[in-house]
Amino acid sequence: DAEMRIKEIIDIYEKQIVSHIRTHNDEKPYQCNKCDKDFSRNSTLISHQRTHNEEKPYPCNRCGIFFSKKYSLIQHQMTHTGEKPYQCKECDKAFSKSWQLKSHQKTHTGEKPFQCKKCDMAFSLYCNLLKHQRIHTLEKRYQCSQCNKAFSGNYELIQHQRIHTGEKPYQ
Repeated sequence: DAEMRIKEIIDIYEKQIVSHIRTHNDEKPYQCNKCDKDFSRNSTLISHQRTHNEEKPYPCNRCGIFFSKKYSLIQHQMTHTGEKPYQCKECDKAFSKSWQLKSHQKTHTGEKPFQCKKCDMAFSLYCNLLKHQRIHTLEKRYQCSQCNKAFSGNYELIQHQRIHTGEKPYQ
């Protein structure tokens, strides 16, 4: 019985190692059949596919907003608790999201390597460039379930939804 359990554990670790090595080798054997994006992990593909069918199985128990990824829910819940675990070593400013800290840290260096080809804007993070580019394409993927107003980013939608919930996290 113990030997069988050990074999199961080894099998799990082998799969995790293979999956991890794929990320370093840029191997992406899992392809989305809706948009042709490729992924190194099947679990990441499954999570991505939720964005196409708008499946959001993770609800916030404080405000009722639903999320397609568990990580997004956890990050969102920090807005309710005020928790800011990511701290800048340069100036002690704290953030609730790791990407906010990374972006902030570049304010100390002034580095903005991601340039928009349509205008003069430059960004410290690639994800911020992608969000910005939606302005030029007028793409608004995030829609409010209460009033159907649409936004180009999830953050803007969350900010807007506070109008309906009455939440004021910064008071």
